[in-house]
Formats: sequence, C-alpha cells, structure tokens
Amino acid sequence: MNEQIKHHLTDALLMGYSAGALPEAFDLMVATHLSLCDDCRARAESFDAVGGVLLEDNQTEIEMDAPSLADTMAMIKQGAPRPRGPEPTPCKILPAPLSAYAGGDLSKVKWRSIGMGVKQAILATSPEATARLLYIPAGAAVPDHGHRGMELTMVLQGAFSDEVDRFGRGDVEIADEDLEHMPVADIGEDCICLAVTDAPLRFNSLMPRLFQPFFRI
Repeated sequence: MNEQIKHHLTDALLMGYSAGALPEAFDLMVATHLSLCDDCRARAESFDAVGGVLLEDNQTEIEMDAPSLADTMAMIKQGAPRPRGPEPTPCKILPAPLSAYAGGDLSKVKWRSIGMGVKQAILATSPEATARLLYIPAGAAVPDHGHRGMELTMVLQGAFSDEVDRFGRGDVEIADEDLEHMPVADIGEDCICLAVTDAPLRFNSLMPRLFQPFFRI
C-alpha cells in the first residue's frame, strides 16, 4: 500500500504533531496518514525520538501543589485523547484513527449534500480547525476555489486530479493561499476524502459563496 503513496506530509507538520502543537483536526489528519504511510511514520518516530532526548537533557524538578492530581483526573474525564496512534491499519476505507471520529464505520456517517452530488460530514473536533469527510461522485468536481489558510486533503477511496497532480489513496494534498484548484474525481470510482482546514475556503463562483456559511466550508 505504502509504495503507491506519492504525496506525503511535510516535516513541519510531522514536527508539530510530535510536539503536540497542532489543532485537533490536523492531528487527526496526521494520525490517519501515518496509519497508512510507512515513510511518514518513520519520520514521525524520528521526531518523537529527538523530542524525547531534548526532554531528558532539560529535566528540572517542579514542585506540584495538592490539587494537581485532581486537576489531572478532571482533564482526563473531559474527553478522549487526541489521535496519536501511528500504527499501520488494515486496508479499509476509514483507518483506525479516523474511524472513531466517524462513528466507527462509513455506513454510519451522516452525509449532507452541498450540491452537484458532492456530500460532506463535519467531524467533531476542537474549534481551531475543521475536519470533514468529503464524498465526490465519480467524474464530479468540487467547485473552483482558493484558500485563506491551509487545507490538507487525504484520499481514502478512489482518486482525484487537479491543477497540481493526481492523488490516490493515502496521498495528501497540501494547499495554501497560493493555490487555486478544482479537484475532479476519477471516473472509475467515487472519491472519499478527509479534509481539514484552518480557515474558510475562497470560492470563485457566486452560488458556493452564498451557501458557504451554511455548509461551514
């Protein structure tokens, strides 16, 4: 599976993931990609190792007050931990890190139409960034758009092509303010993607702009 992945995560994203500095939605993207990509998983593990060495070299004693244990337990009860497991997963549409966010199975995803046959399902993450599943029918296109921030799109099923390249299962397209594109799903199979953004998209057509606030894209 890994030999088919051509488009990988950057060192900056992997280091941010290792340091716990990314928004939850971006953590989810990285964890999902790492579950499929041996190359990025090895790079991430190297950053983890470097971080461990730095922590050992800078250890200092910190005096803890009495409520510290109670505060820690309260934080644990607030919710499940962020997705951290980079272990490889079997070849299924939703890798393990993503499955829990999507209700456990693709059949349980609550899709919402956003026009032209394209559907989305917004996943519950922290408000700093947004994660969504996208369903693009075979041969259909996502409206032409630019970006006000960063958008990461990872293919889970099928493939899409745009002005940059073709992206298949496991590939991640990294888009920023400099990229305008119109992703088109391959004809042979419906395309399902995980997409995360830290700012709204910038659509070039009027209709997508009008409906953008309702669809949170």
